[in-house]
Order: sequence, then structure tokens, then C-alpha cells
Amino acid sequence: MNQRLPYLREKTGKLTSSAGVYIMKNADGNIIYIGKAKNLKNRVTSYFREHPDHTPKVAAMVSNVYDYDFIVTDSEYEALLLECSLIKQHKPKYNILLKDDKGYHYIRISDDEYPRITAEKNTQQNGTYLGPYTSGFIVRETVNEANKVFMLPTCGKKFGRNIKPSRPCLNYHIKTCMGVCTGKISREIYLSAVNQAIDFIKTGSSQSVERMEQEMNKAAENLDFEKAAVLRDRIIAVKKVSEKQKIINNGVNSADVIGIAEFYDGVYISVLIYRENRLYDKAVFEFEKIDKEEDILNTFMVQFYHGREDIPKNIIIDHIPEDILLIEEMLEKKGHKVKIHQPKKGKLYELLRLAKNNSAEYAALKNNRTGKEIIALEQLAKSLGLDKPPEYIEAYDISNLSSESMVAGMVVFENGRPLKKAYKRFTIKEQAYQNDYGSMYEVLKRRLMHIVNQEGDEYFRRTPDLILLDGGKGHVNTITPIIKELGLNIPVFGMVKDDKHRTRAIAAGGKEIQINQLKSVFNLVTRIQDEVHRYSVSYMHSRHNKKTYTSQLQKVKGIGEKKAAKLMLEYKTKENLMQASAEELSRTAGINQETALELWKFIQEEF
Repeated sequence: MNQRLPYLREKTGKLTSSAGVYIMKNADGNIIYIGKAKNLKNRVTSYFREHPDHTPKVAAMVSNVYDYDFIVTDSEYEALLLECSLIKQHKPKYNILLKDDKGYHYIRISDDEYPRITAEKNTQQNGTYLGPYTSGFIVRETVNEANKVFMLPTCGKKFGRNIKPSRPCLNYHIKTCMGVCTGKISREIYLSAVNQAIDFIKTGSSQSVERMEQEMNKAAENLDFEKAAVLRDRIIAVKKVSEKQKIINNGVNSADVIGIAEFYDGVYISVLIYRENRLYDKAVFEFEKIDKEEDILNTFMVQFYHGREDIPKNIIIDHIPEDILLIEEMLEKKGHKVKIHQPKKGKLYELLRLAKNNSAEYAALKNNRTGKEIIALEQLAKSLGLDKPPEYIEAYDISNLSSESMVAGMVVFENGRPLKKAYKRFTIKEQAYQNDYGSMYEVLKRRLMHIVNQEGDEYFRRTPDLILLDGGKGHVNTITPIIKELGLNIPVFGMVKDDKHRTRAIAAGGKEIQINQLKSVFNLVTRIQDEVHRYSVSYMHSRHNKKTYTSQLQKVKGIGEKKAAKLMLEYKTKENLMQASAEELSRTAGINQETALELWKFIQEEF
């Protein structure tokens, strides 16, 4: 517990209720967290209240807070922008941070008298930058097309305000350069071409063409036919470029599609950037899971769009962020009004699903898993109302042929895959007759005591994220009390089968959760249920066979119950017994050669 809480609570009691930014610091004076608030007093108080409901990472941050500062702003919107700037400047430990510029690409417009448009890997030189972009290839292609279409120079010549005419290069003669070096191009004409090129890069071909057509018509009305002809040629060139590009009819002209996938302590966000009805670029970001998913999306969108010039007309997301109005205001001030969608079906939903799958596949690659496993665990968590995907799942099944052959199997799935070295078998000891509920209660109590007392191997001492029982609501209601009685907090659900013994639903305490429509969840739960059933039944048959074989061995004179049990304990299966020699049987059971020979003959002929 943070020993500074009394001081922090007292300080917070005097805090203003205005909008602003709060800055958490540790004992060394280092900034560890920066946040914004509509009401500073209410927001900061929430961190230091007596019975907080924090995520583990927020709780860790609070435990390290020694003091805090704050900055009052005129509005929550100003606080949002200030928060973003301060986070980028200080990079606090507990804030969600976008990666540095390393690995990104930019389009630079130099600040020369005659500006050049170039592709760059950083923002170190003077000038205006568009980006960042993740694909260097796309940046280079875009710059090449813009320079070519608008006939901008790509040579190494420097042009000042007073240009001394010189002999033009080949680019001028093949009409890919307007020939500034000839001294015939005014700075006004050149800047107009540069601005049109920037517009082409920012908005795409269709909007660029619309604006140039308006300029062309205006020039024609003013009888400036030379300018109109230049614009006509540029429009034709832009249209040719557009025709070469692969068009995907997805119903989205300009949109960013943001998909999120969680994988335990990590959150992965994929942004699919569509321009002109085609996938123009893709960016994937990885964060440590500090906040809830909706808070992470909120912070991500602010940071991602705060530094971008290329603002889409549409943003497609899984859920609406808390600061939606502030984000919309920020986007509109940066460019134009943006519509934010939260689709549930149709073409936009399919794009969102694609973005989420991209995030899941990236998470899978980083964690040596498949995207399907990650999506299944994420959807399972949402279906069951869990705080996070269940990393470690234990499943139980009871099997019996009679009251003497009652057993249970426990299987473990870690990160969506069987962890066979953690499997356990149980013999039912306290039930005098076949009692499924009583047997499940006995097994779970014995197993959970290993967690409470920290006994047994590493797997028995580990607390599962989820317990699944082969059974329905009755099984869940039988086990829930023992979990609470032992002071554990483990969600438990049942796996319900239909009349054909196929997985049908998941049982909670008082209801059933249908999973038929969630293919990934259905497949995962079915796999778990089939595996625990197989494991439990195989143990039951193994024990039953051993008892049967033990009884048969006692038919041989000189072999009693103890010697028969000793033989089965050593050889385990009928096949192993049949391969043993009389001498080996003699040593194992501690019997003389004559009895061993009789036993060997019995096994070979009558067993």
C-alpha cells in the first residue's frame, strides 16, 4: 500500500474542479503518468479512494505515486491536446505510447523558394511533413507520381528567387518536368503546381481532379487559355494514374478502419487506411495493457491523429471512445468533419472484422500463436463477461462404469492449446454410489486446496483463469460455493451438450450462453470438452481393466490380491504382462519359480 495516500487524499480534497491535466510523479520526481480530466478533482480523487476498482497496471501506478502536479486549461479539448503533447515529450512509464518515428516514412515539402517534394525516413530537415506512413514503397511511389503528374523537378539543381536561364535536362523534353531551369516558370505558377501536388497526395485523385477542374473552368472564363491547358493536361495525367491503381469496391472512399486484439498483457491495434476505394496503407501498433480496451482506443486515437495531416472522412471502430466529441473536434480542426462509424453488419463491418483479424494475426506472430486462437479466446472472454482472455483454462469431467470405477479427468489449455504435462487424474474416494455432483465437488475441493496451501507441482499451485465443467447449471451451482468458501476468485462455467452429445452452450449459474453463432468460441469449447471427456474415459477404462486383470490373476494358486495388484502396478497393461518372462514375473511378484511358471502359462493361454 502507498504510504503517501493520506497526503495525496488531503491534497486532492483542495483540488480545483476545472478541466486540466494531472501529472503523477514517483519518489525520484520522475513523471510516471499523465492524464486529462474534465473535472480535475473528481478524476484525481478516483485514483486515491479507499476501495478502488483499478486494473493491475493502474494499481501498480498508484502504488508508485509520491506526488502530483496539475495544469488548469480553459476546456477539456485544450486538456486533451496538452495531455497528448506532454505524453510525447515525457514518455511516462504507465501511459500508452505510440512508437517513435523510427521505422516510419514521410513526405517532405522543403521550405526552399521553389519547394521540392521528396520521400524521407525522418523529420530532421526543415520543411513541412506529411505522414507518418508505414510503407516506404507507398511513400516513394506517391512522391514519384506527384512529381511526374505535376511536372515538378527531381534533379539536384537549386533554384533561388532570381533564376539564371540554363539548358534544360531530358526530363523537360519528355514532359515530366516543367523546366524551372529555363527561367520561364514564375514562382507563382510553380507554387500553384506544388499546392496541387500536395492536394493530390492528401485527398487522392478524385478530389484533386474536382478542384483542378474548377480552376480550369475559371481560367477559361477569364480567357487564360494557357493556364487552362496546363490544368487540363494535369487532370488527364491524374486520371491516368488513377486508372492504373487497383480499385476495390468496398463502399469506402476515404476511411481509417481501426481493429483491436488483446492478448493477455498486450493490446494490438491495426489501422487499415483506405483512400480512393483502395487499401492505401496499413499500420500496426503494440501496447502494454495498462487500461481497459475502450480507454486504450481513446488514448490511441488522440495520439495517432494528433500528429497526422492525412485525415480521413470516415473512421470505423469497434466501440465509441469516451472522448468521442473531443476527438471529432480535434479532427475537424485539423482538416474537415469526420464521421465515426460503429458498424454491426454489412460492408463496413466486414472491413472492421478484417482490421481485427490483422491485429490478431500480428499478436499471434508476436506470441507464437495463431490468429484464430487469439480471436477465440478474446470472444470467449467477451461471451462470458471476463475481464481478459483466459490464458490458463482447466476443464473437468467425471466418468464411471460402477461405484467402484468412478474417476475424474482434468485437462489444461494454455493460450488456447492443450498443456498435456499439466493434466491430472483423480480417483473418487468419498462417494459410495454414482453421484455426479458429489464427485465433481470432491474433485474440485481436493484440487483447489492445492492452490490455497500452495502444495504439489507448479501446475497444481497455479490459479486458473477459468474453470469449465462437463455439465450444466447444476454442476456450476455445486462448485461455486466451494470456490467462494476457499476465498478464491475463479470464474466457473459448464459445457452443455445436446442429445447427440455435441457441445451446445455454456452454462452459467442461472442461465445458458449460446455459442453456436460464434464459430471460433464454439470450436474451442468443443475441443476442450472432447479432450477432457477422452482423457477421463481413458482413465476410467484403464482403472476398470486393471481391476478386472487383478481379479483374473488371483485365479492362479499362490497369487493373492496384493501380488496381483503389484503385478498390474508394474506392468500396467495386459500387453506388457504377456511380454514378461516367468523369471521377470517371479522377481516382480516375489514368488517362486514354480508359481511364476504357472502364472506365465495362465497369462499366455487364459488371460
